[in-house]
Amino acid sequence: MPVPVVPYSEVDVLVIGAGPAGLMCANALANARVNVRVVDKRAVKVAAGQADGISPRTIESYGIAERLIRESVQVHQAAFYNPSSSGGIELTSRAPDVTAPSARYPFEVALHQGAIESIFLDSMTALGVEVERSTVPTSIEISKDENELMDSASHPVRVTLQRLDVPEGQPQEEIVHAKYVVGTDGAHSWVRKQFDIAMEGEQSEFIWGVLDMVPDTDFPDVRNKSLVHSNHGSVLLVPREQDRIRVYMQLEDKDIINPATGRVDKERMGPEEMLDVARRSLYPYKLIPTTGILWWTLYIIGQRVASRFSIKNRVFIAGDACHTHSPKAGQGMNASMNDAHNLAWKIALLVRGWAEPSLLSTYESERRKYALDLISFDKMFSTLFSGKPLTEENSHGVAPEHFMKTFQKFGGFTSGIGVHYNPSVAVSDRNQEVASGLVIGERFPPYKFIRAADAWPFEIQDLLPSDFRFKLLVFTGDFSDPLQQARVKSMVANIQKPESFLNRYATPGKNSGNPRFDIITISKGQKEGFDLLQFPTLLRSHWSKVFIDDTDFTSSFGGRGYLYYGVGPEGALVAVRPDGYIGAIAPLDHVEELDAYFASFMKISA
Repeated sequence: MPVPVVPYSEVDVLVIGAGPAGLMCANALANARVNVRVVDKRAVKVAAGQADGISPRTIESYGIAERLIRESVQVHQAAFYNPSSSGGIELTSRAPDVTAPSARYPFEVALHQGAIESIFLDSMTALGVEVERSTVPTSIEISKDENELMDSASHPVRVTLQRLDVPEGQPQEEIVHAKYVVGTDGAHSWVRKQFDIAMEGEQSEFIWGVLDMVPDTDFPDVRNKSLVHSNHGSVLLVPREQDRIRVYMQLEDKDIINPATGRVDKERMGPEEMLDVARRSLYPYKLIPTTGILWWTLYIIGQRVASRFSIKNRVFIAGDACHTHSPKAGQGMNASMNDAHNLAWKIALLVRGWAEPSLLSTYESERRKYALDLISFDKMFSTLFSGKPLTEENSHGVAPEHFMKTFQKFGGFTSGIGVHYNPSVAVSDRNQEVASGLVIGERFPPYKFIRAADAWPFEIQDLLPSDFRFKLLVFTGDFSDPLQQARVKSMVANIQKPESFLNRYATPGKNSGNPRFDIITISKGQKEGFDLLQFPTLLRSHWSKVFIDDTDFTSSFGGRGYLYYGVGPEGALVAVRPDGYIGAIAPLDHVEELDAYFASFMKISA
């Protein structure tokens, strides 16, 4: 009988694992017209349960806000409960759920993971990319040839895939040669294990259970995020879509750990027992599932970070594959998707031949530092949340005021708004004083400006989509001032020189401007008498590219953008990365600062 021929293929990027991080990555790459495939061992996508919290930064990041907000429930307020003198619990205080002043969406949203994944799946389908399910990798090798590894056109990663659902007699295996492989295959990552990457950290002593239900309850804060400290343990309630709630409850070791193995044993405690634990902690309030338990799980909190996030800048791990932590701060899915967001644009630029491999090194330096910061916060917050409350009998317990202040103090971090990337080839920390309100290495904050052509108000973040182009924001100052006009015209002359980054990194054969850069002009002035045609052509490549820092016609907003961003009358040049983070700032009369920034990682097109 003839031996079947093993199919062979090539792909730019192979994504292994179709959870939120993998789908985020695959969708982003598909939008960049990168040849991407995504495989997953599961036969079907997640239908219920799993992660469910989306932070303000994640909402504003990927162009999915409209559908996400439409399908989810918004969480605006947090309620704090502590032991009462009568033996139950009582409301201690309420506070905003999000404490990040610059958040465009000052709330979290909650929606089950399957629905969130569907947003990406639908987008990918429209782009001709489908998840290849019931497919697992069985081997992976990276070429040892340094020349091949440095050649951006090569396919140095060899992966053998096995299909679990093919009829007998058809090839079950396929050999894929990829330029890059991204492992988003979860906490027990196969990709991570193949390269012996250690997970560094520890497993906490805290064990938690999770229940999803539609409740019948008299608990007054059931539609707020509720953080409950009781004498019987801690509980977290999160409102969900379609009248559902999620209940996290702290469990006792003796109830859940198998003494023979030391591991969590789901046979020792099921959803009914977990519900009893939650009810004791919520006394005197009732909690009755009206349609049964919709989903449940239990786990020990592990707080670990992978020792490295990449192998030879050709294989990467992201999401739970490289960091694990508790869900109490709502960062699991957010951190995973933001890993992929950080990585995808860098891979896309390499695939296009637009960037040097050094750019890929910033994925690990940026996201591993964030993961370490997350673990540090998670240890502190989990300890506070899981700790016994302060009572007359327990003078060393967690004080309600301390717990709430900690919750609020780290709002910038938990919202994702305050994530900061250190200087690297992708972040130049020079000239911060030129735009003191735009923190280099942080995401570009929202503000509304008026489009000059039609007085249409626009949120600036909507002008900075993740389309794999760098956005060059030109704050011209007051162009009607002769001195400032001369300064702007001199800047335009410099930026149009052959050796300037705009021409140095032009793509041959492209007639519709430079596809690597999108120039947006923001001027001072008043809409009623503003003439956008006064600007040099470079600053108005299309009528929609010129904006004014002015109020809208109702005077409800706008007009203080320069002040908010800390930009003086001399103006500024701001380079915003494809992921929305500020990469560099320069004065108008120092275009060479941006030349140096882009020269640190960009390649001249062949």
